[in-house]
Amino acid sequence: MNGNISFTLARLAEQLGARLVGDPDLLISGLATLQEAEQEQLAFLANSQYRKFLADSRAGAVLLTETDAEGFSGNALIVVDPYLSYARLSHQFDPKPRAPIGIHPSAVVAEDAVVDPGASIGPGAVIASGAIIAAGVSVGAQCFVGARSQIGEGGWLAPRVTLYHDVIIGERVVVQSGAIIGSEGFGFANEAGQWQKIAQIGGVRIGNDVEIGANTTIDRGALADTLIGNGVKLDNQIQIAHNVQIGDHSAMAACVGISGSTRIGKHCMIAGGVGMVGHIEVCDNVFVTGMTMVTRSITEPGAYSSGTAMQPAAEWRKSAARIRQLDALAKRVQQLEKQLEVVTQGPQDSSKS
Repeated sequence: MNGNISFTLARLAEQLGARLVGDPDLLISGLATLQEAEQEQLAFLANSQYRKFLADSRAGAVLLTETDAEGFSGNALIVVDPYLSYARLSHQFDPKPRAPIGIHPSAVVAEDAVVDPGASIGPGAVIASGAIIAAGVSVGAQCFVGARSQIGEGGWLAPRVTLYHDVIIGERVVVQSGAIIGSEGFGFANEAGQWQKIAQIGGVRIGNDVEIGANTTIDRGALADTLIGNGVKLDNQIQIAHNVQIGDHSAMAACVGISGSTRIGKHCMIAGGVGMVGHIEVCDNVFVTGMTMVTRSITEPGAYSSGTAMQPAAEWRKSAARIRQLDALAKRVQQLEKQLEVVTQGPQDSSKS
């Protein structure tokens, strides 16, 4: 918690457009859960299963809906969506250090690179030939920005981010440590049992307000660019292969793997560990649950799943054994259906033939 920052409850209510119940002059200096909050902190109730902690919470104030506020005697900010309100206020109390404007003496910047005077280039960072860094961009320590790559206004690169050449990033994009954007895609042609490398001559284009998690990799296109739309959110350790296209405001949890040339629509949600084969299309407004293997295109919005959920090991082994028997069982059912058909139809009358 950053103890140097505090706001009155009235100020926070004004920022959120919330209805204030209680002491408007109460100073709030941080955020916390209902269970852990102290008198100077603001908590929130976003899930009904935590309502049992509300009465005994020591929080100075709580973000609540009108319904949850009924009967609550403490200070409260009444909002439509407490979790969204918490998300908005979280930036007010973020202790993340702000990098000083300017180029650190240990950074290496090519003579023909363009760095806006309002940008920050951290220690040991390398800005290659022809790169363009816009106003308000923060390039963390030991980052590499490749030739002709561009970062739009307000971008933030954590330490040790790598941008290969010809990576175009929009405005207000956040890239966490270890992320690699523009790496060469997995492209090879087979010649008499030996693999011949295919040059990856496309680039990567990323829209505005995108977030890219730690150690996530986005490969450059083989011919055309790999495309990431506006507002896309990518968690940690995601693999985006060459020529993938992801529509605006789609989100992916950790360890998702997207194979080459797959197209994902707008407003999709891809849960953790999902895999997608290449050259398929996923329409807008699709939700894919965790560990699903997507093997064909999805043309209708909705939720999709595959695989089996967890169960006790002994039960799972029985289920696995039955799965191995399904093919033989299906053949037996087909044989029984044929026998049943003969019995129900009876012998054919040859005099009618």
